[in-house]
Amino acid sequence: MNHRSHRADHTDGNPGNRGRTGNASHTDPNNPTHPTHPIHPTAPTDPTAQRRHHVPVLIVGGSLVGLSTSLFLGRLGVRHTLVERHSGTSIHPRGRGNNVRTMELFRAAGVEPMIRQAAATLADNHGILQTPTLVGDAGEWLFKEIDAGGGLARFSPSSWCLCSQNDLEPVLYEHAERLGGDLRYGTELMSFDSDSSGVTAVVKSRETGEHTTIGADYLVAADGPRSPVREQLGIGQSGPGDLFHNVSVTFRSRGLAEVVGDRRFIVCYLTSPDADGALLPVDNRENWVFHAPWHPEHGETLEEFTDERCAEHIRRAVGVADLDVQITGRAPWHAAQRVARSYRSGRVFLAGDSAHEMSPTGAFGSNTGIQDAHNLAWKLAAVLGGWAGEGLLDTYDAERRPVAEATSARAAARSVEHSHPGFAPPPVAGGGGGPQRGILNVALGYRYPQGAVIGADPATPVVPERLDLSGEPGSRAPHVAVRHRGEPISTLDLYERSLVLLSDAAEPSGWHEAALRLAEAMAVPLASYRVGTGPGAELMPEGDVDWAAAHGMTRGGAVLVRPDGFVAWRSSGAVPDAESALRQVLITLLAG
Repeated sequence: MNHRSHRADHTDGNPGNRGRTGNASHTDPNNPTHPTHPIHPTAPTDPTAQRRHHVPVLIVGGSLVGLSTSLFLGRLGVRHTLVERHSGTSIHPRGRGNNVRTMELFRAAGVEPMIRQAAATLADNHGILQTPTLVGDAGEWLFKEIDAGGGLARFSPSSWCLCSQNDLEPVLYEHAERLGGDLRYGTELMSFDSDSSGVTAVVKSRETGEHTTIGADYLVAADGPRSPVREQLGIGQSGPGDLFHNVSVTFRSRGLAEVVGDRRFIVCYLTSPDADGALLPVDNRENWVFHAPWHPEHGETLEEFTDERCAEHIRRAVGVADLDVQITGRAPWHAAQRVARSYRSGRVFLAGDSAHEMSPTGAFGSNTGIQDAHNLAWKLAAVLGGWAGEGLLDTYDAERRPVAEATSARAAARSVEHSHPGFAPPPVAGGGGGPQRGILNVALGYRYPQGAVIGADPATPVVPERLDLSGEPGSRAPHVAVRHRGEPISTLDLYERSLVLLSDAAEPSGWHEAALRLAEAMAVPLASYRVGTGPGAELMPEGDVDWAAAHGMTRGGAVLVRPDGFVAWRSSGAVPDAESALRQVLITLLAG
């Protein structure tokens, strides 16, 4: 069936699964406040029978991170089952900011064009505006263009994309299912046990009541900020906890477009002291979202957010007393800053909101979760495929948890910079040095000082002060425009299903031949490409770029890139015995 629906929206952030509520044409019959794109399972002939099923990976949670995990595993040929308690993908507009790194991952997975098509309505919305009201010329642009001047093209073949979660999830679902994902919506995890040999879970169809026992080698918990899996494992959390609360109000107004005029913002922070809030366009015409501050800590209840109160609040915030406002839905959500103290417990891994919560400003939470899934997917594929040791999976925590800690702090600082409605932290929680400071560093420049990397400096900051993508081990590999078999691609397009070694076509350094021999001898998926203009080159750089210098090497060197696009190791120049050097690197990297 078609899982698409009318467009909707959310903020530049991700309030998390606790906000999966609202008014819509379809609701989960077991949870009437949760609207979904319904996905109808086939009813079994004997609902009282308990079935048994075995799969290498069980994913718990079918929102953005769970579906991304399914997509990435499917691309790598890993069989898996996903269970999600709600009856379908979300239709409530939220979590629409997909940063450049996330779009690179979706590009590699082959779904970027479909996502951009789903996001076409807001393709021309770029800036963030902060103003007392929308009447007159008061206020300022925190920034007017996401990529002013087009400078991002130096670093990436992709760019940011505003695609609301209700539009993105169906795209991910369709492609994950097409790749063989066993996606079971309306199915709830009832219990699970794990030991050194695997995980045994019992799930229940919420439509039929049928129970199924699923045996899995590994379980990925993408089950949200209140993660029952994390709770059962007894994994604690660090961080300040709840930051603020909002109510997301969807509404229609034909007159608002005239007030907004040609200001094509991603979000507008309205700062009137008696009616602050955040306004977001859905279609730039008549459908909108407004985030109003909510203070349950002062005894304020959701019931107080009546249609009349919400409409009047929006009119005061916009600055037009007679603005036509028709409330169509409300969804409470909660912003928090918490990070799990461990991302792994035996055969179980946490990803997304179950592993970390952060302020929604900047959409760092959803993007961090999708990038969790990508990091974990190739490692699971490597271990299940027999070409890496079990210890490789420990590097998931070593790499991703520090990223979440650094990113959540930056997200909170960004909420201060943007005067997010309802957020009034003490001064020490602010900082940040300006509304745009370090955004690309956080989105694209984060590093893995420790983990499945060789030669990284463990003292390197996870988020560096300046963006530096020059091939350092532990950083995202540089983007270099090349031609492969006559087709223009980015070197980033090579990184998904195998390790990749790049060496120079004109230097007789022996790296390429060594990689080919070791790939066969060690049964490791290792692709090797010679770069340059010679007759043996598989990749020809566009223009006059020095690809080796871009990777921090001389022409006699080599760089080894992981399937997730991060540099695993590099040799700055030629070595006496390329095969021995590369063999030791692979043993160290993959032995765990």
